[in-house]
Amino acid sequence: MASTLWTDSGTWIALGVTAISIVVGVVMHRLFIKVLQQPPAEPTTKATDTPVSPPPPPPPT
Repeated sequence: MASTLWTDSGTWIALGVTAISIVVGVVMHRLFIKVLQQPPAEPTTKATDTPVSPPPPPPPT
């Protein structure tokens, strides 16, 4: 009975799909960890943008 399980093509397809899914999951996990460990990117400004000045202080009371 067990020997017929290993000769069935459906068994090998299921094992292959499972193995591919595990490999893809491991690769995605490593990629996400690598991206999340990078420092945040600095915001870029265009040459035509005007610099942003801080808001004015509140008036004295």
